[in-house]
Order: sequence, then C-alpha cells, then structure tokens
Amino acid sequence: MNGEMLLEIQVKLLPSLRVNGSTRDILMIPFTGTAGGPWFTGQVIGPGVDTQNISKDGKAALSARYMLEGTDKNGQSCRIFIENQGSFCSGFKPAVVTDSALLSDWETAELCATVDVVPGGVVVRVFREGARA
Repeated sequence: MNGEMLLEIQVKLLPSLRVNGSTRDILMIPFTGTAGGPWFTGQVIGPGVDTQNISKDGKAALSARYMLEGTDKNGQSCRIFIENQGSFCSGFKPAVVTDSALLSDWETAELCATVDVVPGGVVVRVFREGARA
C-alpha cells in the first residue's frame, strides 16, 4: 500500500445479526477493538457495526461505522469517527471526522484502507494516499 499509515485497528468481532431477503441479505456485525499508530492511540467506544449488503450472487458491499476514543500524538484527548465503505474486490475508502486539532486534516485527506481477516476479527489499516503535507 502506498502512502502513510495513519491507524491500525485491531477489531474483535461480536455475534452477528442476519436477515435473508428475497433480493439480498443483510449481515450486521458489531465489534469492539483497539487502535494505534504514529498519530493516535485509543479504542473503539460503544460497539461499532459492519453492515454487509450481500447480493444473491454473493457480492458484498461493506459499510463499517465506529468511533474511537483516545489521545493524539500531542497527548490531547480526542475522538475519531470513521465510516469505511467498500468491498474486498474494489477496496475500502474511509471517511473521518475528529475533534483533534492535530488530526483535523484527516477529514479532507484522500484515505484508503486495507482489511485483513485474522482469527476472531480483522485488522483495518488506514492510509493517507501520497505524502503528508
């Protein structure tokens, strides 16, 4: 992955909820976890949720929404909201909202993410595309 890694989120999955519809299936997976990186350290607050919209041909579009609480690199308490959308085929594009002055440029930065499946969860890595300004 090209770009600067901003965050690595260790996600622990909780029991999922599912509805099988006539045109598509919906899978909602709540989760908790911890986050770290060179700019922020913290944890998922409340459960986050990954909602998977699965077509009858098996293609899934994912949308995870969650909030992190912790401290930025300057030691300031802050929160980060992340909405990460995409698929394993097309990639993932996170959008961020934060109350950290240090991390505020994440809200307008071009971000991308990787999602790697690990036992009991996934590891999400969020990158800034290109170099830090």
